[in-house]
Amino acid sequence: MDSRDIARAALKMAMTPTREDEASLKEELSGKGISSSAVNYGGEFSISLQKVVERAVVAARREQVIGGSHQEEGAVAGAAREALAQIMPKALGLNVGGKVGIAHGGDHVAVAVFFAIGLLHLNEVAVGLGHRAI
Repeated sequence: MDSRDIARAALKMAMTPTREDEASLKEELSGKGISSSAVNYGGEFSISLQKVVERAVVAARREQVIGGSHQEEGAVAGAAREALAQIMPKALGLNVGGKVGIAHGGDHVAVAVFFAIGLLHLNEVAVGLGHRAI
């Protein structure tokens, strides 16, 4: 299992359309030795950065994707910030809505964001992905 497998798992978690699909994928990934979680998020991007990072860390701990060590929490927070930085040029000043996916296996943790960005029904879609080694 390498970093690409973990990144792929995080992306798949972020793109699950329903909670049922999320639970099914989580079980499938668990059978492959990958722990995972996802959390929905929506709001104005500029003021949301800290909240998205916090939700990713809380979801990862709650679902036991990571333990409680500073290294693991820092890895999730850093990967989440990297993922958000990738979509920042499109999202700055606009609303975002979508899901954050987190996956951990072996020495790798990945966080993916899959967001609709825009106003009303005039949405752009963006994906960001961050990875850290623990």
